[in-house]
Amino acid sequence: MYRVLVPVDSNETRARAQAEYVAGLPAADTEVEATLLHVFGEDAEDIPSEFERSATRVGPVRRAKEILEAADVEVEITDDSGDAAERILDYAADHEVDSIVVGGRKRSSVGKALFGSVTQAVLRDTSIPVVVTGPTPE
Repeated sequence: MYRVLVPVDSNETRARAQAEYVAGLPAADTEVEATLLHVFGEDAEDIPSEFERSATRVGPVRRAKEILEAADVEVEITDDSGDAAERILDYAADHEVDSIVVGGRKRSSVGKALFGSVTQAVLRDTSIPVVVTGPTPE
């Protein structure tokens, strides 16, 4: 089984692009296992206990899950809190994922040379293959 980590933030366009990329992998319906990871900010631990902190409540995570399930890709949802890049890298190392699929941001011509800080940190600090998806048309 090919394990793909898909860190999903709060942007549905990026989440959709990430999920569509994974769904389009060869034999995705039989050979790919995707984990959707949403990292809440460090202040998420201060949320009162009556408010459940769960990635399943995050719209872009639900949308990515729908896309993957429609393509018959095995999907799991998990969450964490803290520094996003650090949590992504820790999860990837702890769960022996085969690749990480992050969502790219639309940038100006000058900004295209740079990724977001989380994407840069993930690319810089892992030896696992990383795919950066572009935004899909709405």
